[in-house]
Amino acid sequence: MIAPGFAGVEAQLWLLLVAMIRPGAAFIAAPVFGAPAVPIQLRIILSLALGMAALNSVTIALPGDGIASIEGMMLIAGEILAGLAMGFAVQIGYAAAFVAGEAIGAAMGLGFAAMVDPQSGQPTQAVGQFLSILATFLLLGMDGHLMLASFVVQSYQTLPPGGPMLGNDAIWGLIQFGGTLLGAGVTIALPVAFALVLIQIIMGMLARTAPALNLFAVGMPVAMMTGLVLLAIAAPVMGEGVIAALKAGLEQAQSIAEGR
Repeated sequence: MIAPGFAGVEAQLWLLLVAMIRPGAAFIAAPVFGAPAVPIQLRIILSLALGMAALNSVTIALPGDGIASIEGMMLIAGEILAGLAMGFAVQIGYAAAFVAGEAIGAAMGLGFAAMVDPQSGQPTQAVGQFLSILATFLLLGMDGHLMLASFVVQSYQTLPPGGPMLGNDAIWGLIQFGGTLLGAGVTIALPVAFALVLIQIIMGMLARTAPALNLFAVGMPVAMMTGLVLLAIAAPVMGEGVIAALKAGLEQAQSIAEGR
């Protein structure tokens, strides 16, 4: 027999678990939070904190037949979909810096210089990792992680658990926003990649005019040195492009939280 003082504990625990699903899904898909280096215990604590804030902002009604029912499964699916959509929107804006780094690294001839990216855990080019770390610092500097947390809590007002799921327009808007990833990455890489392409064209012309010239012995060092100098010169402009991509991702996450 359950003591009278603990009669409502089980129901409160189920409410907390349901409220933790959406923040947990958002943190899995979002940058920084979803990095392999972030302990799973920290994600659980953050999800619990946001879940408690959500319980204070909206009333969550559990299905009458419990979570292990069709209504309960639909509720969990809706929570996971909403959280993943908001986190993935920020991830798309964050990945633009990675795409730019891959384009610049390929133009510089640094495809062989691969390192493990702390964000994804996969081997990436050195320039791509540099811009990925830069995007992480910029995201934290502009309080993007706090904005994402506020969007998750705000979404409980427009998309309450057990209510209407994420609409088709919001999902289609996220898909269209994903199509801008390549364009944003190319825009960030344009100041450096375009100059490197011109250098490659010049080296090709020299190879045609002087066939005895060893292009591989001269062209690669020139491209690498020029790329490093251009990266140092264009760093402020590229940083502005990364910030614009991150803001676009946060705006898309906010529109999803508002049900638009």
